[in-house]
Amino acid sequence: MPSPRVFGAGGARPREQVAPDRVRPAIRSSNRTGGRVNSQHTLDPSDWEAFRAQGHRMLDDILDHLEHIRERPVWQPIPDEVRAAFREPLPRAPAALADVHETFLRRILPFAVGNTHPGFLGWVHGGGTPVGMLAEMLAGGLNANLGGRDQIPIEVERQVAEWARELFGFPPGAGGLFVTGTSMANLLGVLVARTAVLGPESRQKGMAASAGSLTAYASAAAHGSIARALDLAGLGSDALRLVPTDSQHCIDTAALERAIAADRAAGRTPFLLIGTAGTVDVGAIDDLTRLAEIADREAVRLHVDGAYGALAMLAPELAPRLRGIERAQSIAFDFHKWGQVPYDAGFFLVRDRALQLAAFDSPAAYLRREARGMAAGSPWPCDLGPDLSRGFRALKTWFTLKVYGTEALGRAIYGTCRLAQYLRHRVEETPELELLAPVSLNIVCFRHRGERPDALNADIVAALHESGIAAPSTTTLNGRLAIRAAIVNHRTERRDLDALIDATLKFGARCARAPGAS
Repeated sequence: MPSPRVFGAGGARPREQVAPDRVRPAIRSSNRTGGRVNSQHTLDPSDWEAFRAQGHRMLDDILDHLEHIRERPVWQPIPDEVRAAFREPLPRAPAALADVHETFLRRILPFAVGNTHPGFLGWVHGGGTPVGMLAEMLAGGLNANLGGRDQIPIEVERQVAEWARELFGFPPGAGGLFVTGTSMANLLGVLVARTAVLGPESRQKGMAASAGSLTAYASAAAHGSIARALDLAGLGSDALRLVPTDSQHCIDTAALERAIAADRAAGRTPFLLIGTAGTVDVGAIDDLTRLAEIADREAVRLHVDGAYGALAMLAPELAPRLRGIERAQSIAFDFHKWGQVPYDAGFFLVRDRALQLAAFDSPAAYLRREARGMAAGSPWPCDLGPDLSRGFRALKTWFTLKVYGTEALGRAIYGTCRLAQYLRHRVEETPELELLAPVSLNIVCFRHRGERPDALNADIVAALHESGIAAPSTTTLNGRLAIRAAIVNHRTERRDLDALIDATLKFGARCARAPGAS
C-alpha cells in the first residue's frame, strides 16, 4: 500500500498583494480614525486595512485550492498529531487572524472529506462552486436571520420558492422553505401530512387525536430518514411499511396496494405514501404517476423524497422520467447535491401552503406581527417550519441559479448521467469486474470478481481512499457488497473514472496477493 501523501494548502501560484483601494466598498464609515475603533468592546478590527489585506489572502488561498483541486488527493488519512491539535482547551486569549488562518491551511483544508474533488465518487455530495462560495461569504457579512420580519432576504427565499414551484409544476398557493437538508424536509412532509389527516388539534393532543393507528408506505430502498421522520413525528418507525422493490429497484406497486388493503382490514389508517426520485443505493426512480393514482384512490397524501434526483427536472433529457411528481402533495430535495450549491441548502415544497401554516404556525407575544414597520410581512418563514433562527441559505441558491442559469445546471446534471453510462461500459468490458445493478441515473454499483469478493471489495475501497486517487463508497445489493460510484460533482471527467477502474484493478490484484488476504 503506498504511503499517503500529505498535501498542504499553500497557493499554487505566487500570491500578489491586493491593493485595498481597488476593492473599497461604495459605502464608507465616517467614524474611522486611522483604522482604529473608538470602543474597546467592539469585535470589529482595529486596523481595517490590514484586516482587508488578510481577507484577500484568505480568499486567494481558497480559490487556489479550488483551481488546483485535481492536483491534490481526494482524501487522505488524518495524522495523529493533526487530530490531537483539536483537543486543546477553550481559548481564553486572542490570536492573530493570520495565525488561525495558517492553522486552517495546515490542519483543516488538507483533511476534509474531499467532495469538491472530481475523484470523489462516494456518497451523493455536491461539489459546490466558486460562485456559491462567494455568495456564502456575502450572506455571512449580511448576517441575516430569516426567521421573520419584513426584509429583502426573505423575499429572495420566496423568489427561490416560486422558482421551485414553477420547476415542479405546482399550483399558485404552494409553499416552500429552506431547511438543512432532505432529512429535515422529509420530517416536515410527515408533520404536514399528520396535521392534514388529524387536524390542527393533533398539535396539542398528539396521537390521542387519532381514531386509529396511522400507517405510511415507502420502498424498501427508501432513505433511512423516512423511518426517522415517523419516529420524530411521534408516530413510531413501526408505522412505516417498507414495500418490496422490483427488478429495477423501484417500489412494487402491486405489493404496495396489498399492504394498504391489509392495513385497512386491520383497522389501521393509511395516511402517507412516500415515493423516491433517486434511491440512495442505485438512483432508481419510482413510478410517480402510478403512485399518484394509488394515492388519489386511497385518499392518502403523496410525498416525494427527491433528495438529489428531483433536480433531474432541470435536464430536459431526464425530466420525463419524473412524470407524476407534479401531482405530489409535497417534495423534499437538496440544492446542495445535483444543484451544486454549497452545503447546506435543503428545500421543502408543499402544494398547499395553508396546510403548512396549520402544521407550524405558533403565535407568540414576542413575535407580534404588524401591518407596517419591520414587524410586517406576515406570514414569516418561522410559521412554515420549526426554526425561528434561520440562515440566509437562499442567497447562495439564488446566486447559483442567476449566474449559471437552469440550462447550464441541467447540462451538468445530464453530464453526470452520461459519465455513469461510460463507467458502466468500462465495467462491462472489463472481465475482472461485474455490474451489480441497472444504471438508472448517475450511480454505478459494481465489484471485483476475485475470491471472497465482499472482503476483497471492502479492502479495495479502503485502498482507493488511502491512495487519494478516487473515493467511492460501498453498499449491499441482494446480499453482495458493491463498490458504489455516485457521480455528482460537475468537475468529474472520463479520466477520473478511468483512474477509478485502473486503481480498482491494481488494488484488487494487490489485495488478493497480500499475506492473509481474505
